[in-house]
Amino acid sequence: MNISPTLIIAMLLAFSSTAYILGRKRAVQVAGGKACIKDLHSLPTHYGALTALWCGIPALLVFSCWLVFQDTVITSMVINDLPEQIRSLPQDRLNLVINDIKNLVSGNIISGDVDMAMIKAADHYRDLLSTSMAALGVVVLVAAIAGILMILKLIKPETRARNQVERFVKILLVFCSTIAIFTTIGIVLAVLYEAIRFFKVIPITDFLFGLEWSPQMAIRDDQVGSSGAFGAIPVFAGTLMISAIAMLIAVPIGLMAAIYLSEYAGKKVRATVKPLMEILAGIPTVVYGFFAALTVAPFIRNSGSLIGLDVSSESALAAGLVMGIMIIPFVSSLSDDVINAVPQTLRDGAYSLGATQSETIRQIILPAALPGIVGSILLAVSRAIGETMIVVMAAGLSANLTANPLKAVTTVTVQIVTLLVGDQEFDSPKTLAAFALGLLLFIVTLLLNVIALQVVRKYREQYE
Repeated sequence: MNISPTLIIAMLLAFSSTAYILGRKRAVQVAGGKACIKDLHSLPTHYGALTALWCGIPALLVFSCWLVFQDTVITSMVINDLPEQIRSLPQDRLNLVINDIKNLVSGNIISGDVDMAMIKAADHYRDLLSTSMAALGVVVLVAAIAGILMILKLIKPETRARNQVERFVKILLVFCSTIAIFTTIGIVLAVLYEAIRFFKVIPITDFLFGLEWSPQMAIRDDQVGSSGAFGAIPVFAGTLMISAIAMLIAVPIGLMAAIYLSEYAGKKVRATVKPLMEILAGIPTVVYGFFAALTVAPFIRNSGSLIGLDVSSESALAAGLVMGIMIIPFVSSLSDDVINAVPQTLRDGAYSLGATQSETIRQIILPAALPGIVGSILLAVSRAIGETMIVVMAAGLSANLTANPLKAVTTVTVQIVTLLVGDQEFDSPKTLAAFALGLLLFIVTLLLNVIALQVVRKYREQYE
């Protein structure tokens, strides 16, 4: 039987569960029975958790380190067993051979012809991999069992199991936070690096203040726009226009719906209406795109023609309206939860002073819930800015600099997808422009969050 990493993890989880049970039983045993549990420093569950940690953590560390170095060691052993004429190849050619051997093992397509040496190397690689996984399984199980036996001997009534478990949880939280921080930093640095490469070719002033966006590089010099046009203003203008239309729809409707459900609606109405509204959040965006392209856009075009307006078949208004409907649940659901979190004592105090329900909502509840409401609106704005499918299907790909919502426009995310789709070279301005757009979008979103934070600090009401 072939041993896979998944099987090893499943076995480790089973051992950890068993260790939890053994740790609890051991704690009760050393205390002198269930009647003497009070003599333990911690609860039996803490001793069980401590035993499970001693079982799982060392074994998991061994498992991770083994997998990190496994491929390097096996590859080195396979290379040493190859014929001399293959081992003497240049490094790039040798790497290609190694990749072909690995593809043979996994059953993928290889780049060249298969000879007997490669077949033998693939069989050798497969045998080494199977042996390595079997050895890994044994080592992991030994480490798990050793951890269980060691901690069971150390369990005593005075053992501070709760403190050790809490310390581990704290370390885990710090580790996860560190990963999140460094992941964010890595993403920003990666985008920044590629954007700097773009700005070495295209001046940053042309990008920030240019009024034309045509990143298609012409083949001949006599073609129009042979050097491309990378002015980002039309792209961001379209993004802001569609997002503004969406927020004009989503924020009033979502906020009013949240106020109604939390303050006016009965329990039966709330139990029915809120799930129905949240169904909108579960609809795939491509469905909204179909709805926008097949229903909303033709309706707007036909309605405009009846009153003599020139409406494009694809327009910012159609995309904005459908996008606003899509993000209503984000505003309503989060705002509803925040409003419900306002203490009932504040409402009772306002009513006792003679305030009406509407006055209580306007002067007490909404100021107290302002941070959460602003957070829901920011989430909705981020959702609107990052939407791609609806814009592609309802607003088009044309980077038009216009203030007319009846015309076709495009957004930043759509252009990023367009620039990176297909086999693209990562040394041309056309491809690098996607990273410049991403960097600028990140800066704009960050500024919006800073402004929202300042608004919350200024108008927030704090109640002690």
